[in-house]
Amino acid sequence: MAEEEDGEEAARRVFEALDAVETMADPIAQARVIGRLLKDQAERNKRFYEKRREVVLALRAQKVSYRKIAAELGVSLGTVQDIERGAGRWAARPGKGSGGAQ
Repeated sequence: MAEEEDGEEAARRVFEALDAVETMADPIAQARVIGRLLKDQAERNKRFYEKRREVVLALRAQKVSYRKIAAELGVSLGTVQDIERGAGRWAARPGKGSGGAQ
């Protein structure tokens, strides 16, 4: 429980920092910071999605139900199923001409 509280505190600090960027007075400095955040976040999101998928796959390997996983992660049952399948923004999917089924 302490680890979850630490995580919530970390999330609160991140959101406060993002709020501070939104209220920056200098628009040039603000745009510069936003650019850095967007560049970093694109790559970070890929890692976050993969980490969450690892957790879902580990729980499914333990025969934990979709409903239980959804409740634990605070997402919908359909989202858990999508995560397990690898569906989502950063999922590796065959592209045109790759020889994979479309």
